Amino acid sequence: MRYFTKQFTIIFFSTFFNLAFSQKPALGPKPFFDSIQREGIQLLDVRTAGEYNQGHITGAFQADWNNLSQFSERIASLDKEKPVYIYCLAGSRSAAAQKWLLKEGFRKVINLEGGINAWNLEDLPVEGTAKVAQISFADFLNSIPKDRTVLIDIGAEWCPPCKKMTPIVDELSRDGYTIIKIDGGAQTELVKELKAGVFPTFIVYKNGVESKRLTGVCSKEDLKKLLD
Repeated sequence: MRYFTKQFTIIFFSTFFNLAFSQKPALGPKPFFDSIQREGIQLLDVRTAGEYNQGHITGAFQADWNNLSQFSERIASLDKEKPVYIYCLAGSRSAAAQKWLLKEGFRKVINLEGGINAWNLEDLPVEGTAKVAQISFADFLNSIPKDRTVLIDIGAEWCPPCKKMTPIVDELSRDGYTIIKIDGGAQTELVKELKAGVFPTFIVYKNGVESKRLTGVCSKEDLKKLLD
């Protein structure tokens, strides 16, 4: 009898933990909306930049699941200990990304059931990237002071690495360095001209001419070396 009880206990807990770790938590649009109002959550849109710009949930970071190198680079700046709420168009891409994130050690990842399509059917709020006038490459070059060293910071609000770099860039500005910030999410034509396909991209101009560049998350010391 004791042997049977012991075996039953082992099987029960084994089954319980297998089910717990194999489950893929998902929420419908309204519970998802309520959950992302809490502080300390991370909201991730895994669609393409084009889809994101057509309408996204306020506060969402964007990382294209179909571009794994970009996805991995942007995800590196998220906190694995904080909950990640994730969505795509209909739920399949975000479910795949959810599985990947859990394997990478993220503790809690919640998928939006039905994706942004289901969200829209519930008339929940979205925001889009407003159309802005594109800065020409010539106007960009003319805006750069020719008598000093300038750091161009190309990023986007929805880019996790860019957000991580913001305090460092702001600190450099307070230290007296000349910083020009470019919204790469809006200035898509200029991004193409500058070949700044990775956000953030830091470009140093000396006397109006590009001298060095650096991409991705880096330290304040790295940027200062770039400027020296």
